[in-house]
Amino acid sequence: MLTQHTPTLTMGLFALVQALIMLGITPLLTGISRQLRARMHSRQGPGIWQDYRDIAKLLKRQEVAPAQSGAMFRIMPYVLLGSMLLVAMTLPIFTLMSPFGGAGDLITLLYLFALFRFFFSLSGLDTGSTFAGIGASRELVIGILVEPTLILALLVVALIAGSTNIGTISATLAQGWSSPTATLLAFIACAFVCFIEMGKLPFDLAEAEQELQEGPLTEYSGSGFALVKWGLGLKQVVVAQLFLAVFIPFGKAAEFTPPALMWAVIATCIKLLVVFVLAGLIENSLARGRFLLTHRVTWLGFGVAALAFVFYLTGL
Repeated sequence: MLTQHTPTLTMGLFALVQALIMLGITPLLTGISRQLRARMHSRQGPGIWQDYRDIAKLLKRQEVAPAQSGAMFRIMPYVLLGSMLLVAMTLPIFTLMSPFGGAGDLITLLYLFALFRFFFSLSGLDTGSTFAGIGASRELVIGILVEPTLILALLVVALIAGSTNIGTISATLAQGWSSPTATLLAFIACAFVCFIEMGKLPFDLAEAEQELQEGPLTEYSGSGFALVKWGLGLKQVVVAQLFLAVFIPFGKAAEFTPPALMWAVIATCIKLLVVFVLAGLIENSLARGRFLLTHRVTWLGFGVAALAFVFYLTGL
């Protein structure tokens, strides 16, 4: 296991490799989601490797920016990818403790997710496009609706663990749920938010250009578009892995050895695959809902998170 006695350089390199692994499997997982959607719609689908081909093709193409766009439009793809890579470095994905513990604090992670949404939305406004501006405003509304639920759900497990460090929370819950009712409700609330943040129906459809995640991207092309698409896919993986790291911290390496880490990588890939398949099955079993009614559903998730906090206060 990674401990405070592990050399800092080793921890940093391991964290970087961990993030690159998540980045590398992102197109595969998003491709599986697309293939699952196609099969459930009785279509052949593009194949699970199509996202790799799309990204490689876009990276070779010229990038064109609107004349009225500024620096925000140009740096947004790098901020998106960089912020999610940093989150992937801090999560205890293959080990119980975070390999990048200095940044592995829940408050830091929440700010990084907020940074992702801020730059993503602001880049849509920076283009001067009305359509991109509408998509950016809707993305901000989604953030306002779901972020309080995520914060409250994670606060409950942080209070149970007695620390806001993601590695400490993971290690504590791996030993058992000391407050089972509160933890279970926090589990449900966090799963609900992660489903929304992954851009699933009925809240969003990431492949539809008229929807939330695609609205701000209407003016992007070439390599910038490839980086943004890759960053959005990586966010889905990171959000799913955050949920797994906190509430399902099993199958991780107990020792920092190659065999233990190899089995941890296999277990992590299996858990991520299960999450993406379950999310795809739920998504494709639902109809697209009206955006103006989204708040009625998200309040349900916040209510579950608030109930988890109440049960924690009562010791259940």
